[in-house]
Amino acid sequence: MKCFCGYRSPVFRKAFAALFALLPVGLLVAASPTFWHVSTQSELLQGDLEHLSVDESGQITLSPETGLIHESPAPFVWSVVSNGSDGFWIATGDEGRVYEIGADGGSSIFFDAVESEVHALARRPEGGLYVGTSPNGKVYEIQANGESTTLVDLEETYIWSMVLGPDDALYVATGTQGVIYRIESDGTTAPFYNTHTTNVLSLAFDSQGRLLAGTESPGRLLRIDSDRRGFVLLDSEFSELRSLRIAKDGTLYLAGVRGETNISQSALDSQSTQQTAVVRAEVTDTANGFRVTPTDGGAVLRVKPDGVWDVIWQSPNDVPYDLLIDDTDGLVVGTGPNGRIYRLVGEPATATLITRVAASQITTMTYAPGRRLHFGTANPGKLFALSDSMAAEGTYFSDVRDARTIATWGTIRWTSSEPSGSQVELSTRSGNTDDPDEMWSDWSESYNISSGQVITSPKARYLQWRAVLKRGATTPVLTSVTTSYLPRNVAPKITSITQHPAGTAFQETFAGTEMDLAGFDPASTNNALPTRIESEARTQPGQPTLGRRVYRKGLQTFGWTAEDADNDRLEYSVHYRAEDTRNWTRLIAGLTDPIFVWDTESVPDGRYLAMVEASDGRSNSPQTTLTGRRSTSVFDIDNTSPRININPAQIESNGTSISFTVQDAQSIIERVEFSFDENLWEVVYPVDGIADSRLESFEVFSFSDQTPERLVVRATDAMNNTSSSSQTLADLER
Repeated sequence: MKCFCGYRSPVFRKAFAALFALLPVGLLVAASPTFWHVSTQSELLQGDLEHLSVDESGQITLSPETGLIHESPAPFVWSVVSNGSDGFWIATGDEGRVYEIGADGGSSIFFDAVESEVHALARRPEGGLYVGTSPNGKVYEIQANGESTTLVDLEETYIWSMVLGPDDALYVATGTQGVIYRIESDGTTAPFYNTHTTNVLSLAFDSQGRLLAGTESPGRLLRIDSDRRGFVLLDSEFSELRSLRIAKDGTLYLAGVRGETNISQSALDSQSTQQTAVVRAEVTDTANGFRVTPTDGGAVLRVKPDGVWDVIWQSPNDVPYDLLIDDTDGLVVGTGPNGRIYRLVGEPATATLITRVAASQITTMTYAPGRRLHFGTANPGKLFALSDSMAAEGTYFSDVRDARTIATWGTIRWTSSEPSGSQVELSTRSGNTDDPDEMWSDWSESYNISSGQVITSPKARYLQWRAVLKRGATTPVLTSVTTSYLPRNVAPKITSITQHPAGTAFQETFAGTEMDLAGFDPASTNNALPTRIESEARTQPGQPTLGRRVYRKGLQTFGWTAEDADNDRLEYSVHYRAEDTRNWTRLIAGLTDPIFVWDTESVPDGRYLAMVEASDGRSNSPQTTLTGRRSTSVFDIDNTSPRININPAQIESNGTSISFTVQDAQSIIERVEFSFDENLWEVVYPVDGIADSRLESFEVFSFSDQTPERLVVRATDAMNNTSSSSQTLADLER
């Protein structure tokens, strides 16, 4: 457990004294509290906000008031265009309608397309609208009085964007062939440029009358001259570049979206990732038969007039769908899937969360003639307006804290400033499911001591806090919240034990001498130097790095891995017992490294088990200390060499035959060798052909006219105990 030392306020000390006094029998808690501190913007954005803003330093304030202008029966609002007075036209899907919204919020159907989606709108110079529909992309011309005609059927799947050029022609971005069309006022239509991408998502003209295009698959920014020569300004790592905006100084801004889409089709041959950029949650379009999946976040890119580009904002969670440059050259970013609007200012750019609305995606933004920000959303489809006045009240819901086990809650304290008449109220709730629902406790009464107050929510695994900010003369400011808790202590676990071959030991990684063995008590050594048998040893994950492997008769090395859910510091003890007994005998205690070497010459030969016990007592009080243990399988301890019994030689016509037996009290006979008259060693196998028992019979033969003078036999058992015996054959003749 983490231990935070230092000054504790009287309130804090009294709170935890009360906690320990009230602990029920059987509920073991860790000795040190855990502190959950929330203060940075990234930490705060993991929670949920209503009518609140969060600046780059992590300060929570009331946000501008957001007013609902129109709620569409359609789930998506794709585009918003001013109607030239005090109202707007909004393009929707899945019903393919364009609504006209009056200044009073009243709405009427301005155009109802045959197609299911209207993604693109452009105002006609003479009044009215150009409307681009999908799928089966068509461009309609709608007069100011609502009369409509089909301007052109492009026979393209999608129309994503439209813009009027300096030549008063309409330029249309399409998919899925990535072609840009030019349509003259009389309806004359021709391909203007083939981008060789899947979809062209956004169009704009720079100050020199050159067409700029953001594309998808691949995500590129192209510049196209009036003579239709294209040039790639940016070939990005993003799957799509959209929402192209141009600042007064010629700087370009684009929204980049990462991630791949998995689209299964039934009615269409192909689909665009445009739907992925707009619909974060998985959505099935029943009319067109495609399914889209979420993306992996996105970024805002900046391309300066000299062509140098950089990423000025990025998020792994918030996907940018639309950009807007405000009057002070700040950049407003509409995102999803949490319906958030950010504002980027400065160099380097810093982001402030302006507000969040009750919709999944901010899909389109525009300014009204009075410079009031209006924005459309998806899931559900709505039109909102951002006010200059501040919200009267806002609420922040923290992320859910997982204590990983039943916890006793400590105190909650916070830092805030509350100008005259303003107020910050905090409360908590707890539960045993990771998603708060009706099975959680009710919200507690508001806490009123910011320096620290005991949390009254019941013991549980999960905790959440809520902050309510109320406006006074101006907004209150909440800068940090800290809660503390004591998780129930969880016993450590020995997850595995590795029993190395008998006699194997390892030098410490930075051993000073050959005698420095990992996990070995020097007091138990018999001062015999170890024999090095290989350069390095392999270790199990979680075990210390082992050095050179060495061999010493009688040593038995155990290594183990352990885990503790509380991250407590662990210490270990090692015990043993004979196979035919029940009581464990402790070999050693107080180990901090997960390795131990046992000098087994201290016990009789036999069959034994070893057991490792882990204790979290170094991080907990004696009353709350817990242990976990694990034992090995049965293994042999055998430090006695096998016995060799050589029988008399048998003189035969073609040589000499000698038989002998090898017997071991504990281990099987593993290897037997012999030598006549000090010649090279030769391996001999048992008479039955299998070395699988503790008593084996052998026979060797010397094909020679002259009987050998001396026989030497060397035998090794499975525990690497070796013995030898020799006989003079002349003494064995009959």
